[in-house]
Amino acid sequence: MAKHQTVADEEEAPIHGDVLEAILTHVPLIDLVPASHVSTSWKGAVFSSLRHLNPVKPWLIVHAQSTRHPYTTTSHAYDPRSHVWVDIEQPSIKYVSTLRSSHSNLLYMQSPFRFVFSSDPLQLTWHQAVAPLVWRPDPIVAQVGERVVIAGGACDFGDDPLAVETYDLTTRAWDTCDDMPAILKDSCASTWLSVAVDKSKMYVMEKCSGATHSFDPITKTWQGPYDLRPDQNVFSSIIGFVNDRMFVVGLVGEAENVKSVKMWEVKGEMLDMKTEISEMPKELVAKLKGQSPRVTSIGMNSMGNFVFLHNPSDPAEVIVCEVQNGGSFCSWGSVGNAAVDDGSRIVKNLVYTCANVGLGELHQALRSGDRRFTIKEEME
Repeated sequence: MAKHQTVADEEEAPIHGDVLEAILTHVPLIDLVPASHVSTSWKGAVFSSLRHLNPVKPWLIVHAQSTRHPYTTTSHAYDPRSHVWVDIEQPSIKYVSTLRSSHSNLLYMQSPFRFVFSSDPLQLTWHQAVAPLVWRPDPIVAQVGERVVIAGGACDFGDDPLAVETYDLTTRAWDTCDDMPAILKDSCASTWLSVAVDKSKMYVMEKCSGATHSFDPITKTWQGPYDLRPDQNVFSSIIGFVNDRMFVVGLVGEAENVKSVKMWEVKGEMLDMKTEISEMPKELVAKLKGQSPRVTSIGMNSMGNFVFLHNPSDPAEVIVCEVQNGGSFCSWGSVGNAAVDDGSRIVKNLVYTCANVGLGELHQALRSGDRRFTIKEEME
C-alpha cells in the first residue's frame, strides 16, 4: 500500500524550480499573466524566466482604421519573444480624424478644432487638447519629454508652412517656436521627412537627401543641417534610435529597382560618423518590396534593440531586425502582417507603433476591464 502511495505522490509532484522556469520560456507573454497568479512560487518562476531565460521584447502594434464610417479601429500586436500575433480586443478608438503615428510610439489625430494623442504602450490614456494655432494637414509630430512638437505640413495659403508649435503636457498650453529651417520649405511634411527622438531633441531627416536638423523644445531652436546620407547610392533613408543610438536605414539603387537595404549607426556629437552595421538579406528585400512596382520609401519602428520595417505600398510583410552584441551583429527575419491578413475586404488605414509591453502593462490593461488579448496564430 505504501508503495502505491509513493508512486501516486511522484505522479502528482508539482513542477517547480529550473524545470518550471524552462517550461515558461515557451509560454506566450499574455499567458504568463494568469500563470503569475497561480502561487507565490509560480510568480517567482515567471519573473525569473523572463529575467534570465526568455526576456520581454518590444511589441510591434498595427492599428487598422476603417476608411469608412464609423471608422472602426482594430489592433494587432506582434510579440517577437513569443513569435505570435496577438489580437487586442478593446473599445474602438474614438474617431476625430485619420489616425496617424510618429517616431515609433506616438499615436495622434488632429482636426481644426482638436488634437488628440497617446504615447501609452497600449493606449489606455488619451490626451485631449485644443488644436494648435496653425492648421496643418500633413505635419511632423513628435513627443520629446513632456512636450509634443508639431511642425510644418501647413497649407501655404496665409499660414506659415514652416511654423512650429509645442504642447506642454504640464501646463496644457501651446507655445510658438522658431520656424523650421528655410531649406525645408519644399519638403516640410511628414511625407518627405523621417522623424526620430531622443531624451532631449527631435531629429528631422529629409528622406531623399539625408539632410538632417535637430530641434530642442526647451530652447526652441534648430541646429544643422547634418549630412546623414550614408552612401551616394542611397536614394531614400529614414532614421530611428536603437538602444539610444541613432541608426539610418537606407534603400540602395532606385525606386524601380531596390538593390539592397542597409543599416548604419550614426556616431559623434555632430552626427558626422556613419558605420555600416548590417545589410538585409536579399530574400527579405524581395519580401519587403512585395508586389510594388516602385518603392519610394519604407516605414520603420524601433524600440530597444529591435527594428521593424514595412513597405507602405505593400504592407503584407514585416521585416524584423534584432541588433545584438552592441551592434556588431544583426539577426534578420520576417513575419506576415496580421492586420493585412484579417479576411476583411474593407479598405483600411494601417498605423504602426512600437512599445515595451511587459507583465505590468498587461496587468494594467486587463484591470481596465475593457481589453482582452487573444493569440491569433503563429506567423513565422
